Amino acid sequence: MDPAALAKLHATCFTTPRPWSAAEFADLLASPQCFLCIEASGFLLGRVVADEAELLTLAVDRQARRQGTGVKLVTAFLVEAHSRGATTAFLEVAASNAPAQALYGCTGWTEAGRRKRYYHAPDGSAEDALVLVQAL
Repeated sequence: MDPAALAKLHATCFTTPRPWSAAEFADLLASPQCFLCIEASGFLLGRVVADEAELLTLAVDRQARRQGTGVKLVTAFLVEAHSRGATTAFLEVAASNAPAQALYGCTGWTEAGRRKRYYHAPDGSAEDALVLVQAL
C-alpha cells in the first residue's frame, strides 16, 4: 500500500486520535525501524527500537471488521516484532474503544497503565489512553 492509500483508509477509521496524513505515513515507512503488515482490507504499522516493539496504528475497513483481519494483523505484528529482536511490545488505545480493546485482549495484551487526557478530539475534548503490553 502506498502512503496515500494508507492515509485514506486511516481517515475512515479514526477521528480520535486524528487520522494520519500520507506524508506522516511516508516518513514512518522511510524509517528502517518501522514495518507494515497488510491484509486485503486493512493494515498495521509497527516499529522496533532496541528490544521494544510498538504497535503504532491498526486500520481495518469498516465493512471487513469482525472477520478476523485484526487478529491476523496483530499476529503478524507480533511475529515480525519478535523476528526483529523485540522482547516486549506496547501499544496505546483509547479508553472508549471497546472493540479494539477486545481485539487486543484476545491476542494476549494486558493493561500496564493509563495516560490521562492523552488523545484530543476535534471538539476539544480529551480522552485517556490505555497502555497495553505483551511479552514476546
